[in-house]
Amino acid sequence: MCGIVGAVSKRNITPVLLHGLNRLEYRGYDSAGIAVVDNNKNIQRVRAVGKIKNLEAALLKTPADGFIGIGHTRWATHGEPTEKNAHPHVCNDCVAIVHNGIIENHESLRAEQIKAGFNFTSDTDTEVIVHQIEKYLNEGNSLFAAVKKSTNDLDGAYALGVVSTSEPETLICTRKGSPLVIGVGENENFIASDMSALLSETHQFIILKEGDMAIINASNIDVFDEAGDKVDRDIHESKLSGDAVDKGEYAHYMLKEIYEQPAAIAETLEGRLGKDTVLDSSFGPKAIEIFNKIKSIQIIACGTSYHAGLIAKYGIESVTNLPCNIEVASEFRYRTVVVQPDTLLITISQSGETADTLAALRKAKEIGFKHSLAICNVPESSLVRESELCLMTRAGPEIGVASTKAFTTQLVALTLLITVLARRFGLPPEREAKVVKQLRHLPGIIDDVLKLDNDIKEMAKDFADKEHALFLGRGMHYPVALEGALKLKEISYIHAEGYPAGELKHGPIALVDKNIPIVAVAPNDKLIDKLKSNLQEVKARGGKLYIFSDKGTNLKSEEGIKVIEVAPLDIAISPIIFSVPLQMLAYHVAVLKGTDVDQPRNLAKSVTVE
Repeated sequence: MCGIVGAVSKRNITPVLLHGLNRLEYRGYDSAGIAVVDNNKNIQRVRAVGKIKNLEAALLKTPADGFIGIGHTRWATHGEPTEKNAHPHVCNDCVAIVHNGIIENHESLRAEQIKAGFNFTSDTDTEVIVHQIEKYLNEGNSLFAAVKKSTNDLDGAYALGVVSTSEPETLICTRKGSPLVIGVGENENFIASDMSALLSETHQFIILKEGDMAIINASNIDVFDEAGDKVDRDIHESKLSGDAVDKGEYAHYMLKEIYEQPAAIAETLEGRLGKDTVLDSSFGPKAIEIFNKIKSIQIIACGTSYHAGLIAKYGIESVTNLPCNIEVASEFRYRTVVVQPDTLLITISQSGETADTLAALRKAKEIGFKHSLAICNVPESSLVRESELCLMTRAGPEIGVASTKAFTTQLVALTLLITVLARRFGLPPEREAKVVKQLRHLPGIIDDVLKLDNDIKEMAKDFADKEHALFLGRGMHYPVALEGALKLKEISYIHAEGYPAGELKHGPIALVDKNIPIVAVAPNDKLIDKLKSNLQEVKARGGKLYIFSDKGTNLKSEEGIKVIEVAPLDIAISPIIFSVPLQMLAYHVAVLKGTDVDQPRNLAKSVTVE
């Protein structure tokens, strides 16, 4: 969601803040701003609605230079996206803060502060924090103590960066429920919501734990845990390069990330395949012991990751006979859950900071789930740190809001998991060897699918003037249809829905006419004849079909039907393959419609609040 960046240095840090904010654009935002403490110990603040280029233009009119400051990209929760609601928020020209998260008790705090004489200039929940800090400063506390006491008064989630004229060389930061890292430099230090914002400045990072606070100046960093005790936190070296978050030769990050999928999948598989087997050790030193005794599986995820989990459920139950439940994290965390003995809890998240997924994991531990496995793309994330086992997808930075390579690498990781579990429940060695062979060839197969780009671009022209679309699939390709529909609606703003093809006659067929394109995923599996019957029902009612099939189905283009053939596939990896052309279709439709492909309206990359 919101993005935070901050710096304290011996040089003017305004360009650093702006560069960091540009790197955080992918998180989703509707306004941006910076605040610096200048050489006269005054707070200079500049904010703007819309893109960061608007903030840069505002800074040309009203320059703000200083050695210490904070910046923010806001994704509106409380209050409309207006300049007055943009961060940073300032109290009495003394304290400035940036905040990622939601303060649940902001209304009661606001009422108390109004009675105490504080004036509010925004509609945000964040403003109560800066007033609370000012209140404790006025009582004679240090800036660190004022922030600490203020956070004790807050209910909800937050990552905070705080500067004040009372201590003009000190930056205070803290996190609880929202991510924050400290970048370690030479005679300068930084904070940010994630490492990508700071890769041009440093590759040395301290990953703050839940409840941590830090006092930061140009030459020193002191970290304190939730109890207030000073602690040593390890410094991690990021292996990401600065150009890993650049578009390079591609028009959009999403297109770049679609084309990075062969390499990303190769990274996911690296070191995890034996000659004919998947290596159990890929999941960590405790994996064998845990996998040998589990009797059921519970998957928790959100959005695209939920679709990956749905596909995994089909695979797990079909080859292991283990019962597998999957639930959206925001539902799981708020209902009564019956805990089955020896259940493996699997959480799936690209960022590892998804608020609902993290909360669901913590609830699951509290109510008796003993074993947890995180499938994630960010090694330093909260989800990974708080899970017993983890399998990193190694997809590299994904900047486009619409997930592509993160999704397919999640499916690869889940295929590895399904295989090691299935071995314990009778998967024949020759079948495992076949899956391993298919996985080895997977990057090359996706390379071949990417060569269909021109055909898919031509198909996309039929969608550019449409307002609705249906996506159909059967079996484990029904979730592939769900994901295809999600991609299209996310970036093209076409209302798209995914359905099991067998459900057509239970309602969706009422929508079928010549104006609604029907996209079908048609692998040559045991349900292909059933699917063909469903497609004939659409054709008979004048619907226009757009079919992605493999070559064994014998489906051919004809009047009202366009077929794009994908290479013959093994069922173990076919959901991965069929996902790629659906991503490409969504991309090309969005480009034709002229939408903001990488930063679609109202969406954020990492949903770090409820």
